[in-house]
Amino acid sequence: MSGGVDSSVAAALLVEAGHDVTGIMMHLWAEEDNRCCSPEAVDDARRVAANLGIPFHLVDYQDEFHDCVVRYFVAEYARGRTPNPCLACNQNIRFHRLLRHARSLGAAYMATGHYARVDEQDGRYRLRMGVDRRKDQSYVLHMLGQDQLRHLLFPLGDYTKGQVRDMARERGLPVADKDESMEICFVTDDDYRRFLAEHAPETAQPGPILDTAGREIGRHRGLAFYTIGQRRGLGNLAARHLGESGPEPLYVVRLDPERNAVVVGPAGDLGRQSLEAERVSYVSGEAPPAPVRVQAKIRYRAALAEATWIPAGEARARVEFQRPLRDITPGQAVVAYQDDVVLGGGIIGDA
Repeated sequence: MSGGVDSSVAAALLVEAGHDVTGIMMHLWAEEDNRCCSPEAVDDARRVAANLGIPFHLVDYQDEFHDCVVRYFVAEYARGRTPNPCLACNQNIRFHRLLRHARSLGAAYMATGHYARVDEQDGRYRLRMGVDRRKDQSYVLHMLGQDQLRHLLFPLGDYTKGQVRDMARERGLPVADKDESMEICFVTDDDYRRFLAEHAPETAQPGPILDTAGREIGRHRGLAFYTIGQRRGLGNLAARHLGESGPEPLYVVRLDPERNAVVVGPAGDLGRQSLEAERVSYVSGEAPPAPVRVQAKIRYRAALAEATWIPAGEARARVEFQRPLRDITPGQAVVAYQDDVVLGGGIIGDA
């Protein structure tokens, strides 16, 4: 439980289905103003549990969260990459330590409020997209394997967000109209640049802005302020870059932490038709024996793109797209789907 509407409705549905339900909330971050486990969020979760008549426990994973998620978040930015901390949390905390804890308490299953589905086919568990494609969260669950999926339930996978909100109101849950947070849970006001300036000051050091030929054409405020495909924050550099038909807008095409440099170029320099993925895992536990056609997603909110997934050795893969894609960003995940079924995924490597 998180104190939000999704996990609260998931718990309510399980109670109504006759399960013996215990609510567990993770305490991950102690700094003030965090969204994931603030005193207000804990109070909301407790109130929902009381409303449903189920026990409630708060589990302390602050040290583990700092070691596995916050340090990773900071280290990736220091490498000039753009991480997704939810992936690290799901892999190392929620579906590893918390699932293990739930099993140690005798639970047959652990359930969450994610918008995704699990089913079994031919003796294998499959991870599928949620029915509500706008809210689908299978992207951040792609690392789940057979040993985890057999013990997981996603009660909201067959519902839309609107239906979930309506169910919360119908049941009189005290969080029915609570605002949804899209922020990084441990970063105040989603101001990750301020967070990095405090926890990794080297990422906020000024440095050169280079064109793709290596010429310095300006200065930047710190690598933490930029990501692939970004145009804002480059000042009037576009007016000084002349293309064949006049001034062209410039975009961030690469971050170079070794030189503390931001590399910029016109839109045409953003398109890439392939990427290398590392730390690759497959839901089935086995890599495809040969290249396979897939639909791939390179960011949580990105559209699916037709591609060929090519296994390339231990925990690696090459992904070749039918058309060039903008904003392929090292540090983000690339996830492969066949129809609505997750094949697997990995982390986009450096260009």
